[in-house]
Amino acid sequence: MTGTHMIVLPGGGYAEHAAHEAEPVVDWLDDMGVRASVFRYPLRARHPQPLDALRAEIRRRRAAGAQRIGLIGFSAGGHLAGLAALAPGAGPDEAVDFAVLGYAITSMETETYRPARMILLGEDAGPELRRSTSLDSLVTPQSPPFFVWHTAEDPYVPAEHTYRLAAALAAGQVPHAVHVFAHGPHSLGLARNAGEAAIWTTLAKAWILEQA
Repeated sequence: MTGTHMIVLPGGGYAEHAAHEAEPVVDWLDDMGVRASVFRYPLRARHPQPLDALRAEIRRRRAAGAQRIGLIGFSAGGHLAGLAALAPGAGPDEAVDFAVLGYAITSMETETYRPARMILLGEDAGPELRRSTSLDSLVTPQSPPFFVWHTAEDPYVPAEHTYRLAAALAAGQVPHAVHVFAHGPHSLGLARNAGEAAIWTTLAKAWILEQA
């Protein structure tokens, strides 16, 4: 789709990049006519290094001709996508037009999925830093549209993370779609042959094409 570019951010707890959440997602987007690329953000790096790197990639894609930028991230990659879409301080050429988050870490204030928080923020992260990197605290009425999905059975990043973000998006009257499927583990990726959760790609395709 001319003018739109989606940046794919694989998960991996800020410690690695999950391969099944990278190029296979680009192929899926290409099949629907949306240009896309994987961005392998810095690993085991302290905030704001991953965010700064992603903003530089967004600037690069805009300089190459992208008129609209969408982000699609999974788990820790979803957290980074949300930060880029919501955190203050972005320049005009770093703006995110829409974001898709799969089983994303959205809060640094909960004790769930603590390893990723330790990598990104350190063991001594205070309340202010934890809140300023929690997506639900960053939502404003000017935030871009979000598509968010999760499974209720996720043992690593509980669906609470999606509920927190969804509540903030609703309170801010930000356009959004939220889907929580009853069954499925963490790190499903495209969720092919994963039961009910496999429909997320169909739902997301229609939503992405509306945004693009």
